[in-house]
Amino acid sequence: MNRTDAPPAPSPWWTPHVHADRRPFLLARNRIQAAFRRFFDERGFVEVDTATLQVSPGNEAHLHAFATQAVGPGGSRTPLYLHTSPEFACKKLLAAGEARISCFAHVYRNRERGPLHHPEFTMLEWYRAGETYEALMRDAAELLALAADTVGARTFTFRGHAVDPFREPERLSVAEAFLRFAGIDLLASVDRSGATDRERLAASLEEAGLRVAPDDTWSDLFSRVIVEKVEPNLGRGRATILDRYPVAEAALARPAADDPRVAERFELYACGVELANAFGELTDPAEQRVRFEAEMAEKMRVYGERYPLDEDFLAALALMPQASGIALGFDRLAMLATGATRIDQVIWAPVPETAP
Repeated sequence: MNRTDAPPAPSPWWTPHVHADRRPFLLARNRIQAAFRRFFDERGFVEVDTATLQVSPGNEAHLHAFATQAVGPGGSRTPLYLHTSPEFACKKLLAAGEARISCFAHVYRNRERGPLHHPEFTMLEWYRAGETYEALMRDAAELLALAADTVGARTFTFRGHAVDPFREPERLSVAEAFLRFAGIDLLASVDRSGATDRERLAASLEEAGLRVAPDDTWSDLFSRVIVEKVEPNLGRGRATILDRYPVAEAALARPAADDPRVAERFELYACGVELANAFGELTDPAEQRVRFEAEMAEKMRVYGERYPLDEDFLAALALMPQASGIALGFDRLAMLATGATRIDQVIWAPVPETAP
């Protein structure tokens, strides 16, 4: 194809005819956000507003942050990051004495762009001190129905899949999902201490006909099954709560009381789309430090970089009460509720595209 045959570049989002096409989605998004704020207010939540700039953007191996510097009056320079989640700040507020908080936060993740990903997006997080993560499951189900009801949607659809947002979500453990969709006994590769057996899981993947590379870690193999076999089957007909992740895949969650191999972590799916990630929160600062160091060692191994630990956050954990918290991708939920097909259709002013 020569230059004259190349397709025209898409018009910018601020072009009047493009904005006219997007505006119904955006106004519906506003209505959903207002309804959610009423939902939390009626239940005694305090809405908080956290700082975007943090000393650590989060300590998960495969999350990528935007880095910057704070320049002091005398020219001193301090590394800072745009947060990937308001989680650390929200937990500090729990340590300070807040009991129920909600937060609509703009968050930033590098290396992410596509129909379901945007480098800047809105995260809705809420926390319940002294309450179990089952309470968050009920919240999430109610919010799905509220989003649909607010915009008059009877179903959510995406890429040929449909969900009734008014039906009670299915609750499915990760181990059950591995057996159902891949024929793999996941917990056979996890011992009572939470330690993982890479070779055992690799053999299970090979038996299931899945690719195994020599340098795959246990976590790599776990993720391959999730992405290729499990996620495409979740949230069909009704939403799915994928529950009880292995401890090795739940760095911020406490172990389940009845089985130390798994943690109090769940993710919410609709139409195969991950919408939310929730924890029964880990409040042991020593254990949290060990987990963060392991995550950053893996980040250094894979990407050649690591992020600092937020020492204030680790100190706050010693004061933080038992709590549960959840992060919901608000733009993704707005997409499903409004019938949009790309996340940038429900973002008022999308970040400009970068060169390939």
